[in-house]
Amino acid sequence: MSTHAQRERLLLADLLERSGPEAPTLCEGWTARDLAAHVVVRERRGDAAAGLVIPRLADRLERVRQEYARKPYEELIQLIRTGPPRLSPFNLKQLDEAANTVEFYVHTEDLRRAAPDWTPRAVDQVFSDALWGRLERTARLTGRKSPVGLVLRRPNGQTVVAHKGSPVVTVTGEPTELTVFAFGRQSAAKVEAEGEESAVAKLYEAKLGM
Repeated sequence: MSTHAQRERLLLADLLERSGPEAPTLCEGWTARDLAAHVVVRERRGDAAAGLVIPRLADRLERVRQEYARKPYEELIQLIRTGPPRLSPFNLKQLDEAANTVEFYVHTEDLRRAAPDWTPRAVDQVFSDALWGRLERTARLTGRKSPVGLVLRRPNGQTVVAHKGSPVVTVTGEPTELTVFAFGRQSAAKVEAEGEESAVAKLYEAKLGM
């Protein structure tokens, strides 16, 4: 049975293919080719991907990513589409779901929302709930750099505290939009932010995300 992560993987690969290597993304300075290289390195080069969480290894990560970005674009897309190497821990269904569902969703939105004529993507309730579940578990991590108190709220009233502090800004939106917001794409998220005007402005400039 298909999982959320597997579905989002294929959607990302298809969109990369349709968009072409020079398509813009929401990742500053990155084209679709750069984004594809990042996804491949993260999944297939654990020795370099450690730079995502260990600052002193970030330069090595970027060197390896640039090496992959020079590969044929079609090859990068195929590597994404076919998934991780056989012995990769990402082949474990539970880890794949936990690590890749949001990763692939956000990067698909990086491509979609960089286009001038993008429209919100409709998702089913099951996937919406899955994204909310991930937000509940990761909100404190993605919101750790918020300069103000941050509460994320679904339209149904469910909330999660992403950062304790004062003044407080409450951001309301569907889980799809809150995910985009919490992962540092604030200006591209269709949400409503309630709070002091200066606090909201600071929040929109903050480096949210992993």
